[in-house]
Amino acid sequence: MSISFSGDEEHIVTSTTILPEDSNEGSLRPRTLNEYIGQSKAKDNLSVFIKAAKMRSEPLDHVLLHGPPGLGKTTLAGIISNEMGVNMRITSGPAIEKPGDLAALLTNLQENDILFVDEIHRLNRSVEEILYPAMEDYAIDIIIGKGPSANSIRLDLPKFTLIGATTRSGQLTAPLRDRFGVTLRLELYDPDELTQIVERSAGILGIEIDREGAKEIACRSRGTPRIANRLLRRVRDFAQVTAGGKIDKKVADEALTRLEVDKQGLDSLDKRMLRSIIEFYEGGPVGLDTLAATINEEAVTLEDVYEPYLLQQGFLTRTTRGRCVTKKAYDHLGIEYLGQQQIDM
Repeated sequence: MSISFSGDEEHIVTSTTILPEDSNEGSLRPRTLNEYIGQSKAKDNLSVFIKAAKMRSEPLDHVLLHGPPGLGKTTLAGIISNEMGVNMRITSGPAIEKPGDLAALLTNLQENDILFVDEIHRLNRSVEEILYPAMEDYAIDIIIGKGPSANSIRLDLPKFTLIGATTRSGQLTAPLRDRFGVTLRLELYDPDELTQIVERSAGILGIEIDREGAKEIACRSRGTPRIANRLLRRVRDFAQVTAGGKIDKKVADEALTRLEVDKQGLDSLDKRMLRSIIEFYEGGPVGLDTLAATINEEAVTLEDVYEPYLLQQGFLTRTTRGRCVTKKAYDHLGIEYLGQQQIDM
């Protein structure tokens, strides 16, 4: 039986963005801190902050969650809501177009509720100005009327917690960033943590899998739980058709190889990106926009989705003059390394 995949599908399988096939992702999300695997430093600190807030019967300080996509920022916001025993309203920066939209959200909150704003770095500046007094004083100023007859009315708000999530904390304005009392960075997961996540997800989905099979999927998941869960579902399909439904190391390896996800978690676009730097720019340095044009991909996608993992794994370096491929990348691609020209660091 022959199964083939188009280049787009190979690209998608390791994407950290939410896809239609991730529609049941919510069922795999942990509900409490005890169920949450990994991010031990952030989790331990958050546990203390939550317990202290509950002891004082106060809302939790405003929380900023930042890090690469797919690491569980939305999941962690839901856990905070459950641990605090309050409701959570979910929105995103681009969805709040006008100050009135934010005012409507804030005035409908109950005491101690949580407002979760995904992609908070994309908030409109006029909306952000309204947010400052809301975060500090639990009040908003609304202008009624225009011109000389305009009046400003201050509306008191219930005490609430704002949880902001962003993949680009550097794009937050200093006044907004400074108003968050708790700032937590989520890091890429290690293979052992991802193995636990794969085993937990397999249990929820009713998938038969052994430890070696789970570890094989984990090692190719680019340090990202969202990708691990997606690969698990794809490998399950192969297991059901070719191996009686059980996932072991051999089945996982064969399935992921056919999906063009190699032992290091690199997919076809990762390799095309590295090969382009080697073949067209002698290993670098090359600017991000130039590289994006060369491989016909959006620069922001390369920077947010692909670069972090390649940098962490030591396949790529960033200098003041652009991106450079390392000897490790040459070795991984089976290309002879002849050395690079001197680079200004």
